[in-house]
Amino acid sequence: MSDATTPKWRADFPLTSEGEDEVTRREFARYLVLASAAFATASVGVAAWTSLRPINRGAPRPIVAASALRTGEAFLFRYPTDLDPAILVQLSNGELRAFSQKCTHLGCVVYWNDASDEMLCPCHDGVFDAHDGHVVAGPPQRPLGRIAVERRDDGMIWALGAEAT
Repeated sequence: MSDATTPKWRADFPLTSEGEDEVTRREFARYLVLASAAFATASVGVAAWTSLRPINRGAPRPIVAASALRTGEAFLFRYPTDLDPAILVQLSNGELRAFSQKCTHLGCVVYWNDASDEMLCPCHDGVFDAHDGHVVAGPPQRPLGRIAVERRDDGMIWALGAEAT
C-alpha cells in the first residue's frame, strides 16, 4: 500500500537501485565532456597516424612487352602490390597511360572503352578521361590513381610508381 508521502510514480515503479541519487546532473555533464574530449583526442591521433605512415607507391617493375600492346588496347596488371588491380592503355595517339583500376567512388572496377578513350565504371556510370584520369561524368569526385609508366630499351613497359593524388 502507498501512503500520502510516497509519490504516485514510486507506487507504479517500486524498483530502486543502490546509489541512484549519487550522480548529479553536473557530474554527468562533466563525464560527458571528458568522454567527448577523449573521443576527439583519439580521432586526432588516428588522423595523425594515418597521415604520417608511409604510403606504398610501389617499386619499378616490368608490366608487359611493348610489342604485346597495340594502339587502343588495354592490359590488366597488379600494382603496387598483388592485391591492387591496375590497367595500362595505349591511347590512339600512341601514348601509354596506367591507372588504378578501382573507381574512386565506391571501389568498383573500371574498364577501358577504346571508342571514346575513356575509362568506364559500370556500377554507377562513372566516366574518367584516359589521358589524365580526371572525372568526366558520374558520381566520382576524385580522379583515378595514376601510375607512372615508361617504355624501356629492353622492349618492356615498366611501372615506375604510383603518383601522389
